Amino acid sequence: MNNRMTAGHAVALNNKPLWKRMLTCWPLYLMLLPAIVYYIVICYVPIFGNVLAFKDYSFRKGIWGSPWVGLKYFRMFFMSYDCKRLILNTLHIGFIKCILEFPFAIILALLLNEIKALRYKKVTQTITYLPHFLSSVIIITMLQRILAPNTGILNQIVGRFGGDSSTFYLMKPNYFHRILFLMDIWRNIGWDSIIYLGAIAAVDQELYEAANMDGCNRLGQIWHVTLPGIRSTIGLLFIMGVGGLLSSGFEQMWLLRTPGNMTVADTLDVWVVRIGLQQGQFGYASAVGLVQGVVGLILVVTANTICKRFTEVGLW
Repeated sequence: MNNRMTAGHAVALNNKPLWKRMLTCWPLYLMLLPAIVYYIVICYVPIFGNVLAFKDYSFRKGIWGSPWVGLKYFRMFFMSYDCKRLILNTLHIGFIKCILEFPFAIILALLLNEIKALRYKKVTQTITYLPHFLSSVIIITMLQRILAPNTGILNQIVGRFGGDSSTFYLMKPNYFHRILFLMDIWRNIGWDSIIYLGAIAAVDQELYEAANMDGCNRLGQIWHVTLPGIRSTIGLLFIMGVGGLLSSGFEQMWLLRTPGNMTVADTLDVWVVRIGLQQGQFGYASAVGLVQGVVGLILVVTANTICKRFTEVGLW
């Protein structure tokens, strides 16, 4: 009886005009208001600043008073000596962050889900989450101490086994991507696994019982029940991750850069800040940032189309 009343109430509510539905559910909309204001102010209002990419910006004349230059800055960037190097470095790091690191959070969530001792599980989750709350400054300072030549822990261990203990790893381009990969995994794997743990908890337990009756062991249940059950979550997060292929993250890359690894650590995010803020070429930097945004949008739309066609999972 209660279920029928609830269903009838929902149908009646859906038939009302939008403003009446908003008045009926005003507490929910009030809770949503801060998020709406945040995205409008932080994400949508700055979009109008992209007009700088087509203007020769002057502080005295302002954004709208500055003269138009058309596609001048876009041609400058794609014809510059740094263009190819910056794009390749950014794609390389984006591939590491968005593709190579992607499965590890899923694997950790699957492993945590298999832990039956509740206290041990909570302790393990807490330990894996904690690095996410440390700032990049703290993490990279710790990394510099660990990898320091002669005095760093890693070099001391290498020296004890008869190796060269004077290696300055952060000055070596061939070590940069491995260091970045391991640091990112350590920092983000626990936090990223939260969503997958939530998705796993929503999988119908009767499916596990049916699989167990059919003779599936735990590995078989993970493969045939758990992973298909969280397929939509995996697909959605992968699609959103693909959009970040041209975004390496400014703060981390800026702090990891050294004169020795500059050839591989200099990315579009770092270059945009350096050109825009340090050299005052706001229009030039805005043009490159706009290219990043447009390419990211194209990648998301493409990934969504492909995923929807082959897996029926998509953002829209």
